[in-house]
Amino acid sequence: MGRWRPPRGRGSTYITPQGAQRLQEELTQLWKVERPQVTDVVHEAAKNGDRSENGDYIYGKRRLREIDSRVRFLTKRLDELTVVDRIPDDREKVFFGAYVTLADDNGDEITYQIVGPDEFNVKEGKLSMDAPLARQLLGKRLDDEIVLRLPEGEQRYDLVDIHYQEYE
Repeated sequence: MGRWRPPRGRGSTYITPQGAQRLQEELTQLWKVERPQVTDVVHEAAKNGDRSENGDYIYGKRRLREIDSRVRFLTKRLDELTVVDRIPDDREKVFFGAYVTLADDNGDEITYQIVGPDEFNVKEGKLSMDAPLARQLLGKRLDDEIVLRLPEGEQRYDLVDIHYQEYE
């Protein structure tokens, strides 16, 4: 028997215009391109007779369920998202969409963009606004110190740069 876990809380509903465009492109790709192809494969496999031993049919139906599930999720999620397409008036403070540069005690610097939970990718420098570090950063100003509590101890950062990218 598996261990029960309570459902995760919903993430923030903010997204950048680029993130919203990526989600919309994924939805279009799944619905207009991939689903019709898989449907054709399943249709042809169904003509072959015994479906219980037909791999194309079984895996095609599974893939259709995955596609339909993702399409439902994306459709609902895109309806509830708020696209933030303007920069704040106070550019000296960290808000959603900000590019922040942090320096640790060794002087090593790292830059992140604060984005929504649907588009975060730490390898690309996109940090979810729901992440502990981003929550610490929101509302801070230049030269503020950020203290992140980790299992192995505290990590301190200095906020050395804040800038925003103009949206098209």
